[in-house]
Amino acid sequence: MADHLEHHFSHQAQDESTLAEIGYKQELNRDWSLLHNFGISFSIISVVTGITTYGLNTGGPGVMSVGWIVVSFFTMFVGLGMAEIVSAIPTSGGPYFWAARLAPVKHAAFASWITGWFNLLGQVAVTTGISFGLAGLISTTATINTAYAPTAGKTIGIYAAILISHAMVNSFGVHILRFLNDSSIILHSLGVGSLAIAVLAKAPTHQNASFVFSTFYDGTGDPGWSVRASPAYVAACGVLMAQYTLTGFDASAHLSEETRNASWSAPMGVITSIGISAVFGFFLLLALLFSIQDFTNTVGTTYGQPVTQILVDVFGNNGATVLMTLILLFWLAATLSFLLALPSLGSSVAFGAATSIATIGLYISYGIPILIGLIYPSGFKKGPFNLKMFSRPVALVAVLWIGFITIIFCLPTQNPVSSQTLNYTIVAVGIIAIGALGSWFLTARKWFTGPIRQIEMVHGDTVVREVEFLGQEKI
Repeated sequence: MADHLEHHFSHQAQDESTLAEIGYKQELNRDWSLLHNFGISFSIISVVTGITTYGLNTGGPGVMSVGWIVVSFFTMFVGLGMAEIVSAIPTSGGPYFWAARLAPVKHAAFASWITGWFNLLGQVAVTTGISFGLAGLISTTATINTAYAPTAGKTIGIYAAILISHAMVNSFGVHILRFLNDSSIILHSLGVGSLAIAVLAKAPTHQNASFVFSTFYDGTGDPGWSVRASPAYVAACGVLMAQYTLTGFDASAHLSEETRNASWSAPMGVITSIGISAVFGFFLLLALLFSIQDFTNTVGTTYGQPVTQILVDVFGNNGATVLMTLILLFWLAATLSFLLALPSLGSSVAFGAATSIATIGLYISYGIPILIGLIYPSGFKKGPFNLKMFSRPVALVAVLWIGFITIIFCLPTQNPVSSQTLNYTIVAVGIIAIGALGSWFLTARKWFTGPIRQIEMVHGDTVVREVEFLGQEKI
């Protein structure tokens, strides 16, 4: 017992010392373990929320299965780069603070300004994507064995109710969030595995491996983009949902100031949440793909969601209703973002655009600190999680991958391109990019100084607090 307490206080002192070196005084309670830190990112990634809206139309089973492997592989590079940074700078500010800390002093405020705006865009859009996807699943589930006819207006109404519920929980029920997080770990671990096993066990017939890993399907229009451009174009666009699913692991960094032994636990939370989500997601994805009974009927389903058709074919209407209801329990989103979903009243690709915006916004905010650390390695003092000789190669791969997906996810996925099928991702991302850059050069550079460090120094018996801005010399 004494050894345990000594170990606990040793880690606490080390955590406080690390924060002090960065310029902060410990103020939050460090009562989160590595498991809790991992759990929050694992829950936010939530493979069910991505895979259950994963479409077959853009590439088919082959792109979905192989694409998941490719995306998981490259996402791990991003995670490793982020883990190394959070180990060195374990603060709740996350990418916003890292960018300022890693950049040269004269560029620190600009780096944090741009990173902060893209992270905000991603956070708002990911709430839209998850909550609007949940609204779509609720609407789809309601059509099974009923006369309910979903419309865009009804889906928006459901979506609004979901957002209101999130606002109420965050405003009045913050004390239950940790309980929800713990429950979510169990739900995602046992629930995903149980769902995958049940689907495989109950399916009347199973597809072969050739179907799952090599079948290509282009449902992007007539003619589709595989004809107008190339099959590679369709395949690249088809990995969106995999990449969108594997987002949110920066939560482990944002909770680092509440995590014990943060310089090690937070980076491990990032890495393990990506790795375990990749494995669980791949297992669930294969279970669904192997259990497709009629591919043509599945991609052309009247339910609007291929996964619903798969479950109906496997379990029947009543069984599918029960399982879809259970799947809805996985959809735990937060905060408000009603505005981005309004274009869905007149656009068939609004959900895809919201997920693209979320993916691009978040990954750009992940990538900027990694890029800065790559360009200015002398200012990057490593923490306990140190990639050593692999640090810069990993960072380079991560930055190149983020650049690739940023371009791909702005491209149209439906042909012909019209006001109904336009991918408005480029518009939203462009507005943020132009707005952030324009506001910086017009006004923000005159008053925005970046994150503030509160440094306490002892002079005799007097404690003096000095304010230092990361974007300026000490004042």
